[in-house]
Amino acid sequence: MIAGPAIAITFDPHPLSLLRPDSQQPLLTAVSERAALMLESGVDRVVVLQTTPGLLQLTAAEFFHKVLETGFEAKWLVEGTNFGFGRNREGNVNTLLAFCQAAHIGLTFVPPIELDGQPISSSRVRKALLAGEVRAAVALLGRPYRLHGVVGEGQKRGKTIGFPTANLSNVETLLPANGVYAVRVQHLEKTWPGAANIGPNPTFAETAQKIEVHVIDFEGNLYDEILAVDFIERLRSVKQFSGIAELAAQLQNDVDAARRLLERG
Repeated sequence: MIAGPAIAITFDPHPLSLLRPDSQQPLLTAVSERAALMLESGVDRVVVLQTTPGLLQLTAAEFFHKVLETGFEAKWLVEGTNFGFGRNREGNVNTLLAFCQAAHIGLTFVPPIELDGQPISSSRVRKALLAGEVRAAVALLGRPYRLHGVVGEGQKRGKTIGFPTANLSNVETLLPANGVYAVRVQHLEKTWPGAANIGPNPTFAETAQKIEVHVIDFEGNLYDEILAVDFIERLRSVKQFSGIAELAAQLQNDVDAARRLLERG
């Protein structure tokens, strides 16, 4: 039996942001959320390694000996079967196995988890979200997809027609496809049902993409507060309406649909 804490290692920023910044895509989780999820899974500690040019230039052997063997004094490693490490990902699972055997460090490879006969991957989750298929993302993640944002000031049109919205900014992670969604909103350890709109507002000739969340039954001021938004189901695409009356009627339908769906769990 191996004695010692179970430590999860993650990197920030993502290595691609230094190696190929033009190809870097928005992340699915911010580093703070990633750490929280790993702690919830049962690890004792999460260590965030700062990704630097020097770290990325380490060979596979240097990374193993300097970081894992000496730095963490690892007694046992757990990795996926597609693991790559070291400069230009020169190390693979066979390299890691040879290093571990020579250093008398245990090693376990975890096979990929599959859904519908295909491995679950970040690429698969990202594809579902970019298509607006948030229910499929729930199946892949085992939980709703969540984003965090800070509530800023918008045009305040929603309030004038009975549907005030929290306009989110400083969102670090991938946005699902434009559309209207049933969501759950977490604020100060309380969860509220909600309806979120991602995209422009063509009814008012606005082309900028925005994230607006109507928190159902909430009363109060949310400016400068941080909201966590869980995406449950896509309700419809973004539409242009003939005027405020038609828009308000549709928003009422959206809120009613979101409430019914969320009440069903």
